[in-house]
Amino acid sequence: MKLMIASDIHGSAYYCGKMIEAYKREQADKLLLLGDLLYHGPRNDLPKEYEPKKVIEMLNGIKEELLCVRGNCDTEVDQMVLEFPIMAEYCILYLGCRMIYATHGHKFNQTDKPMLKKGDILLNGHTHIPKYEDMGDYIYINPGSVSIPKDNSAHSYIILEEEFVWKDLDGKPYKI
Repeated sequence: MKLMIASDIHGSAYYCGKMIEAYKREQADKLLLLGDLLYHGPRNDLPKEYEPKKVIEMLNGIKEELLCVRGNCDTEVDQMVLEFPIMAEYCILYLGCRMIYATHGHKFNQTDKPMLKKGDILLNGHTHIPKYEDMGDYIYINPGSVSIPKDNSAHSYIILEEEFVWKDLDGKPYKI
């Protein structure tokens, strides 16, 4: 199974469109969104083409393709307009015998980790900074942000087949 992983759209129709183009180009089986879909949040500037209603339409158009977890900016009101579930705090996937604990990152993160065993993977968005870090007992991975990257990082996502590969929205491999 080929999985595309993205996070932190924050209502940007422009970057949501670029993300969906990348998803189609990658021919992934599913798109896992790690939260913060519609609202830009009080600490962020408005992203390019901030149009949450357009993002709703775009995401609802591919609803069968999506897996999603709740971000700190996602609310019950958002769920009322989205036609796919977004309120789960986490999603568990498996890569061989390794568990991937996918969550937004505002509750479970490198500081407050969930129950993981040696070799498991904690997959977060939230910080807007792409990252791969071996924490000793587990691996920490972050795809970065689709619309509001931080620390001079690219507008990025991850492709997961047998390994994690970071890419910018043009599909070019991105070294973190």
